[in-house]
Amino acid sequence: MAKELSAIVKLQIKGGAANPSPPIGPALGAKGVNIMEFCKQFNARTQQQPGKVLPVMINVYTDKSFDFVIKRPPVAIQIMEIANIKAGSATSNRKKVGSLTWAQVRTIAEDKIVDMNCFTIESAMNMVVGTARSMGVTVAGEKPY
Repeated sequence: MAKELSAIVKLQIKGGAANPSPPIGPALGAKGVNIMEFCKQFNARTQQQPGKVLPVMINVYTDKSFDFVIKRPPVAIQIMEIANIKAGSATSNRKKVGSLTWAQVRTIAEDKIVDMNCFTIESAMNMVVGTARSMGVTVAGEKPY
């Protein structure tokens, strides 16, 4: 018989660096989850990605057990890594802080498409370009499709 789902907790945690301090401790403690057990499991599964911000969805069941799914890093984080910028622009329509090529946009879209709400690589690329535009990052060149 399947377990009954009690809650879903969504967090963004750096890979290999989960600890019981906020925001992890209060979010999971309120649901009755064993915080240290989650931290041990998360750190063990993300040792290969130290320091990368990873979204995680934690399913908490009525018997206080849990399981979790680790997703790919957010598109904004990947854009900042590839464009070598610290943060997006405060006024993205006026001040541009970096640029990407269409090949870089395609690599981000191919990596993130499993977590996105789209079916084709072209629509995933359009979503990445929209995120880049809102961050003040330009995309150089003509659309390849």
